[in-house]
Amino acid sequence: MAVVPFCECVRRPGYEMSEAPKSNALKPAGLSDGEIEDSAPVNADALLQSILGTGSEHFGIVAAVLRGERIIAQGVAGVRKRGTAERITIEDRLHLGSCTKAMTATLVAMLVEGGNLNWTTTLGELFADKVQPMNPAWEQVTLWQVLTHRCGLRFDPDGLARVFNLFRAPYANLRSGAELMRPPRSRLGTLPQQRLEIARQALSRPPSIPPGTKFIYSNEGYIVAGAVLEHLTGRAWEDLMRERLFQPLGISTGGFGPPGTAGKTDQPWGHSSVIGKPLDPGSPAAQFPWYYGPAGLAHMTITDWAKFIRLHLRGDPANPHCQAALLKLETFAELHAVGPTTTYLKGGVGIARDHLPGHG
Repeated sequence: MAVVPFCECVRRPGYEMSEAPKSNALKPAGLSDGEIEDSAPVNADALLQSILGTGSEHFGIVAAVLRGERIIAQGVAGVRKRGTAERITIEDRLHLGSCTKAMTATLVAMLVEGGNLNWTTTLGELFADKVQPMNPAWEQVTLWQVLTHRCGLRFDPDGLARVFNLFRAPYANLRSGAELMRPPRSRLGTLPQQRLEIARQALSRPPSIPPGTKFIYSNEGYIVAGAVLEHLTGRAWEDLMRERLFQPLGISTGGFGPPGTAGKTDQPWGHSSVIGKPLDPGSPAAQFPWYYGPAGLAHMTITDWAKFIRLHLRGDPANPHCQAALLKLETFAELHAVGPTTTYLKGGVGIARDHLPGHG
């Protein structure tokens, strides 16, 4: 099961922003476009089932189609967990993974608009009183380079991060209703303290490549971006997500970490990309350390995720009906700007690729 990040479909070359698919499978017979706007979302279960075919016994898929401010079609097919009969539902909460990075970049944009910093603020300026010693190579690296994976930070943190990983507390059970899952306090300090420590470690050693020269996808970079948010606001990234994105957008199912209860299939399970087996949400194998939050730990329903997608599609300058909400139109233009093709490095393999803030 996967969710496509908004930045994969908004303005990448080869992708055209559209408000609804051309297929009549998602349009009720006999209804005009105006009548569709006033109707309930079309049920797309059968269409998704046809896409999965016999794979519906092993996989789950959820989809929603937006037109303007409304979901005009939605549906589900398949199972929550490979090898079980529990069907996935439209109310299920999905682990967004690296789509979370787009939300973190949006939070940074809010601080830019608030005058707390700007896109060219450097790590040297941001952490002058917090990260000592800082390798001189990082002092002129800009926040924009961090968000666009062009600063030379590694794919994942190491060092003390591995120690954190050994002592992380188990994930709490998902609570019902509008309650949000709160990360536990670690014996190694609060999450802002842990993220700041990871920033200290990362910025004390030299970059893996000269900053600004290549695109290297970096979870570590977004953990550092989370530390920037926390340093400037005095608030944990999780609280900023709730206060500045979830609540204003009406996202009631947002939370962090693998959704679901340990030992139960009350939510979709993740599956190992190595062995293909389902991972119990209470298993250490299913859990990233909590400090990874800004890089990829948000979860919510597809209908709530659509509210965030809608925010960016509506604000995108390519939309002839663009409108500002939460951010100014010029800020959306900055977030959605496509950079030049660069070399993407991961695991020693180079791939030509375009980049956007949070691109995953």
